Amino acid sequence: MGAFIDASPSPYHAVENAALRLAEAGYDELDERDAWTSDDTRAFFRRGGSLVAWHIGADQRRGFRIVGAHTDSPNLRVKPQPETGAAGCGQLGVEVYGGALLNSWLDRDLGLSGRVTLAGEGIEARLVLIDRPVLRVPQLAIHLDRDIGEQGLKLDRQAHMTPLWRSGVASAGDFASWLGEEAGIDADSIRGWDLMTHDLTPSAALGGDGSFYAAPRIDDLASCWAAVEALAASEPADTTSVVCLFDHEEVGSVSASGAGSSMLPGALGRIHRVAGGDADSLPRALASSACLSVDGAHATHPNYADRHEPDHRIALDGGPVIKINANARYATDAVGRAIVEEACRVAEVPFQVFVNRSDLPCGSTVGPVTAARLGVTTADVGLAQLSMHSARELCGYDDPPRLAAMLAAFLQTTP
Repeated sequence: MGAFIDASPSPYHAVENAALRLAEAGYDELDERDAWTSDDTRAFFRRGGSLVAWHIGADQRRGFRIVGAHTDSPNLRVKPQPETGAAGCGQLGVEVYGGALLNSWLDRDLGLSGRVTLAGEGIEARLVLIDRPVLRVPQLAIHLDRDIGEQGLKLDRQAHMTPLWRSGVASAGDFASWLGEEAGIDADSIRGWDLMTHDLTPSAALGGDGSFYAAPRIDDLASCWAAVEALAASEPADTTSVVCLFDHEEVGSVSASGAGSSMLPGALGRIHRVAGGDADSLPRALASSACLSVDGAHATHPNYADRHEPDHRIALDGGPVIKINANARYATDAVGRAIVEEACRVAEVPFQVFVNRSDLPCGSTVGPVTAARLGVTTADVGLAQLSMHSARELCGYDDPPRLAAMLAAFLQTTP
């Protein structure tokens, strides 16, 4: 898992690495613009920072077994005209993406990653990875913020999160010129970018006994890794196995490549047709289907145990977490829970059940969105973790392979 996470600092790199793993396992890459045929039984396509992959089953009446996860994580994203600065320092203007724990981005050595678009006969998008210290957001010294101990750290997204980039205030166009040199691209051909910061500290086992795992983007690249590994290892089954890695979950999923788009419903319809189905049999196949939305779950924090539901303690390395919310912020119902428990039983891994405190608002994920779009029984599950939405997060060392094993069992089990 760590190698996948470290190589995937942006959604576009996560999709690239997922594609490489699937191709290695015998999956063919298709283009959404092309016609698909009955030979495309093990295949995938990409759309920006999202990917859909499938393995067509022997009996279309059995429907789909779908696993969804997301490729994006909270971070700082470079603005279109980023050159700025003060006090003789060149800085880059950034916008906070998603619900980032802002303090976790202070005083870290940061790289840049993402994609650029280039001028040409068509629109060419090229991956960019600057995996060395080029940015830093310095915190104000305690001598100049004497009340921080009593009043806490207060950060303004516009004023306090602008990273240092170079000496001397930059002029318009300087960033594009520098980016072209770093990426080996003609700066004059750059038309735009989707670039973001990433922490440079490698993933690592942690603890005196090595029982923890510290890494950036555990939410939700751990789930992406587990889903891809489960599909890559899948054997022929009656059901059609599908993995969908969505972008933009952290900002609401409403995009052309998010869970709220037509991407997955459209793909399922096309997959069903190339397998011999039609418009009448598709709703029946969906009625026989099930979906697992896989995203991070809150482990009980030892320093803030009062923030958690006292009768639903969640342990690091306690196994996959089934997430339930009476107000449908998670999609799990009794049927979905039973499906997950059966997959855990087949995989021989423990499981846990999470419920949020009744007096605290509950987060959400792609589960309810996907359930509403497809009308399919859906359950929300995840990996127990601490420091969610931090630049660097923490989970149990043994839980990621357990999650992958559970997902593999789910994909292979006929409803």
